[in-house]
Amino acid sequence: MAAAKESTDLNANIPDYEYADVNTKAFHIGSFRNEWLKRLKPSSYSYEREDEDTFDANFAKDMGISAETMADLKSVCSVDSLRCHPEDQTPDPDVVPEDPTLKTLIQRKKKQDHKASLKLTKNRHSLYADELERLTFGREPDAVTDIIPEGEVILTINVYYPAIIDKFSYIRPHMTLLMTGSHSLAELRDAICCVSDLQVCGEFSSTPDMAPDFISKDHFKSAFFFFEGVFYNDMRFPECQDISMTTIEWAKARNFPPYSQSKMEDTRFADLTVKVGFPYLYCHQGDCEHLVIITDVRLAHKNDCLDKKLYPLLTHKHRVITKKCTVCHVFIGRWLTTNDPFAPSDPCLFCDKCFRMLHYDAEGIKLGDFLAYPYVDPGAFN
Repeated sequence: MAAAKESTDLNANIPDYEYADVNTKAFHIGSFRNEWLKRLKPSSYSYEREDEDTFDANFAKDMGISAETMADLKSVCSVDSLRCHPEDQTPDPDVVPEDPTLKTLIQRKKKQDHKASLKLTKNRHSLYADELERLTFGREPDAVTDIIPEGEVILTINVYYPAIIDKFSYIRPHMTLLMTGSHSLAELRDAICCVSDLQVCGEFSSTPDMAPDFISKDHFKSAFFFFEGVFYNDMRFPECQDISMTTIEWAKARNFPPYSQSKMEDTRFADLTVKVGFPYLYCHQGDCEHLVIITDVRLAHKNDCLDKKLYPLLTHKHRVITKKCTVCHVFIGRWLTTNDPFAPSDPCLFCDKCFRMLHYDAEGIKLGDFLAYPYVDPGAFN
C-alpha cells in the first residue's frame, strides 16, 4: 500500500493529459523538473556539443550498425547529395530551380508561383516575425555568468488579446514568450504588452498641446494572475491594491470553493502548480482581462537561446492592422472625438493633422463644443 501511494504521488508531478489534445492535469513545475533530472543522465541535458566522430560512434552503436554502414549512410544522406545546381555554381537561396526534383523544392516553387501570380510580397512585419526565433537559435551569452543553468526548465506561454477585442479573443495569441522556471510572475507581467497600459486618461479638447502627466500603466499599477485557485497580486509599489479581493468576497458569499492569495513578485514559475494547455487569467487596469495559456514545459537544451539576459524571450508577435484617420485615410488615428459637429460619425477617429485643421482656428482656438480624447492604436506594437 505504501509503495502504491508513493507511486501515485510521483505521478502527480508528471503532466498527464486529462482531455486528449486539450490540457493536462495539474502538476507542480519544480517537481516535474526534478523528476526529469532523476531519470536523465547529465549528458542528456548538457550544453556540451559532441565532436563528429563521437556522435557517429554513438549513433552507430544505438542503431546497431557497423562503421562501414555508418559511412555509407553519411555519404547518401549528406547535404551535398541534395544539391540542385553544379558544384562550381554558388546557389541563390531565394531562387528555386525551374525543374526541381526534391519534394520540398517542388512545394516551395508552387508557393512562389502562387505569390507571384497574386503579386504578394513579404512586408517588414512578416520578415520581422520570421526572424524572432531564428536570431536567438543557439545563441550563447558573452559572459559565462549569464548562461542559463543546465537542467533549467523553460515554459512557452501564449498571451491572448483582451476579451474586449472580440475578433481575436478566442482565435490567436497576441504574443508568445519563453520564460525560465526561475522567473517570477512579476517578470511575466512586465513583459506583456497591452495597449490599455498606454492609454492617456482625460479629455484634452481645450488643451491639445498639453503633454499628459502619465499613462495608465504609471497610475494604475494593480494587477493579478489567477492560477489554480490562487490570485497572485502585484504588490511591488505603494499604489498597488489587492483587486482580487472583490472576486474572492463575491465567491465566498455564493459558497464557491475558497480562493487563496499570494504576491506575484515572490512567486517563481518553478513554484506553480498548473495545467499545460489550460486557460488562466491575467487582469490589469481594473477590467482588462487576458487569457494566459502555458503550452509547453521542458528542459533547456543546447539549441535554445542560452543568454538569460534575453529572457523573457519574445518568439511571436501578432500583427494588427492599424486604424487610419476617418478624413484622410492615410495617417494613423491619434484623436477620438465625441459630440463632434465636424465629424461624419460619433465617435470619430482623426490623425493629428486633420484633427487640428478641422477643430481649431489659425490661433489654436477651439471651434465648436466637442470632446477629444488621445487615442493609442493597437498597431503601435507592430
